Parts: sequence; C-alpha cells; structure tokens
Amino acid sequence: MFGQLTAMGFCDRGEWYERRVGEGYTDRTRQVLETLRARIADGTYPSQSVLPPQRDLAAEFGVSRDTVQRVLRELHGEGWIEVRQGRGARVTGTPLRVPTRERSGSSITLGCFLGQAFEESEVTLDVCTLTGESLCTHIRLQAERIWAGMIAPQRIALRLLLPADSVDLPYPRALGGVHDQALRDRFTAIKRHHTDALRQVLRELQTQGLVPAVEAEVRQIMMMPVFDLYLVNRAQALHGFHQVVERRIALGGEDGEDVEVVDVLGPGTRLIHHVKEADPDSPGAAFVGGAQGWFDSVWEHLGSC
Repeated sequence: MFGQLTAMGFCDRGEWYERRVGEGYTDRTRQVLETLRARIADGTYPSQSVLPPQRDLAAEFGVSRDTVQRVLRELHGEGWIEVRQGRGARVTGTPLRVPTRERSGSSITLGCFLGQAFEESEVTLDVCTLTGESLCTHIRLQAERIWAGMIAPQRIALRLLLPADSVDLPYPRALGGVHDQALRDRFTAIKRHHTDALRQVLRELQTQGLVPAVEAEVRQIMMMPVFDLYLVNRAQALHGFHQVVERRIALGGEDGEDVEVVDVLGPGTRLIHHVKEADPDSPGAAFVGGAQGWFDSVWEHLGSC
C-alpha cells in the first residue's frame, strides 16, 4: 500500500528538508515554500509577526534572493502573508485555538482541527481536496508531535480523494492560456509529491513503532472538487468552498518564470467546523452525517486507485 520508503526523523525539520533537496526529492523553491508554510501554521512565525529578512532566508536555505521573493509571492497569493515595500513580510494567517466539541458552525484552521484529532487514541480521517498539499503540511506537524512524545495515537487511518490526472482542470489556468499545459504538469506533480509524502510520513510512524496501526489509501475521482472536506472519526467535519482568484504563481524550478493565472486559494480557504451533536436533528449532526454519507458513496462507487 505504501510503496518503498526511506527512513527519516522529525526532530529537525530544516535538516530533513535539506537532506531531501540533496537527494533531488523536489526543487528548492517548493522546499522553502513548504517550510515557511509549516512555520506559520505551527506558530513559529505567529500572526502579525514579520518574517526574517530575505537575505537571512536566502542564507538559511542556501537559495538565491530571487527564489525567496518567488516564495513570498506565492505565500502572499495564498493569503499567508502581506508584503509591503520597506516593511518586510507580515504574517496575516491567524491560527485559532483548538475548538471544543460543543462549538459548531465556527471558522477555524486546519491545523487546530487536526491538532485536536491527533490527540485521540484513534484517528480516522476522510479527506476530499485538490492536491493534499495543506493536509501534508499539517500531518507532518502532527508527526513531529508524535516523534517528540507529546501525543500518542494508537491508530491512524487516512482515506484521501483527489481529482484524477486526466480530469479537465478549470484552474489553475494562465491568463491567455499560453502556459496551461505547464500548469497542468505542475498541478499533477504537486499532487503526486504530497500523496507520496503523506504515505511516507505515516508509514515511518508505524515503522518506528510510534503508531501501532497505520492505514493510508488514496483514490482518484473524475471530478474537480469545488470545496475542501475533512472528516474526523465520523463525528466532526471541516468544510470550505474554494474561492476563484487571479494571482501570480512560480512556474517551474529555480529559473522558472512567474505567471498570472486564474486559480483558487488553497490554504486561504475559510473552513467551517461542524460537530455531530447528540440531537440527530441538529444542524451539526445533519451536516456531518450528510457529508460522511457523500464521502462514503463517492469513495465506493467513483473512486479508483
């Protein structure tokens, strides 16, 4: 199910990324982007704080200033930061506290939602999304908590629904259409990279004896999701519709150009928390039950390995 994996640890995220870069695991731009996303998500760079200067980030990651600038533009387009001339890059994402089960219909972050879920003994996670990129970032953060002995789930079961490689993409599309094939290739590469990384992270937790039971399965569907859906233990849900925007993205690796595209905000999607209360007629119970039923039916009848 998981494929061939290599051993790794989670004690130092920076060292891990540098090692993967050295192995050609992915391009430098994406590694810097993922690391900064993770640092914002876990509070290393809290809301309203200013990121280190570009020259310091370039020196830390061993990349050019152009690469750092490309990453900052990507983070800005996703809604993580605000960049002002002469004032640096300020974090605008606001991680909220972990919600209680009694709160339903509130807006929370994926990090908070998964942080609570992974404190349970058993974590069953059903997800429908575009690429799995945000999910991968936050699963890595939870893996680090497990590695550090902060939490100790005994079973993790993940089912992930993603759009098939052959599905027609309404986004991302270049304004003018010149780079559409390159954008499709980029989208597919991102999706494959993060599904492979998810499998690797979860399998490593089992291999190291940190989580006794781990299951992970990915299926593709012939549709483009217009929302993100995260279901935990058939009792809670996060749901958010994608907003279509125009933004600039970095196309390709170190020497790739920036392209104006029509795309959706991934990490910037507003997610609403729904809880399956005891009252079966409550709005939360109705939403979670309906969403879980939808996921199960699509997984069974439309998903393909």
